[in-house]
Amino acid sequence: MNPGQAAEIAGPKKAFVIPKPEVAASMITRAKRPLFVVGSEAPKIETSDGDLIDTALRLMKAGSLTVAATGHMIGEFRRRGSEDAHSMPLMNLGDRLRDLEWEGFDGGGRYDLVIFAGIPYYMEWLVLSGLKNFAGGLITISLDPSYQPNASWSLGTMAAEKWKEVLDKIMMLVEGGK
Repeated sequence: MNPGQAAEIAGPKKAFVIPKPEVAASMITRAKRPLFVVGSEAPKIETSDGDLIDTALRLMKAGSLTVAATGHMIGEFRRRGSEDAHSMPLMNLGDRLRDLEWEGFDGGGRYDLVIFAGIPYYMEWLVLSGLKNFAGGLITISLDPSYQPNASWSLGTMAAEKWKEVLDKIMMLVEGGK
């Protein structure tokens, strides 16, 4: 199966493939205001400490980044004891992220790096396309296992087991780096 939007062409500007987990972790830890967008597929993504929601909770507690839960995912964060995750529909969040005057969820200023994971491919494609073309300098990273051409950086397409290893390594490095 070849994932992606077969009839869509991303245009001349396409995502760089992240060559190794340390590169992604370094970008995330060096960002001044990183935002981690967690989508509806998160409970299905197994990581070394449970699922992607558990990993996001751990990173929030470590103070590594702000988390935005899309759709109904905020309920999962609340059930697991988090009051710190923010909630916004994905398309609305994409619109806010391209707004140069939006001060973020906490009013602390514009996010400089946005990480996407656990979002259905076609929805992430659309949001990243809008950000690529209209978000003026915002860096985006797709941590999903399929190449996402509209991101600034993408993990590329990889097998599920390899992807889990890479995702775990990135999260471990981010947690230890901030």
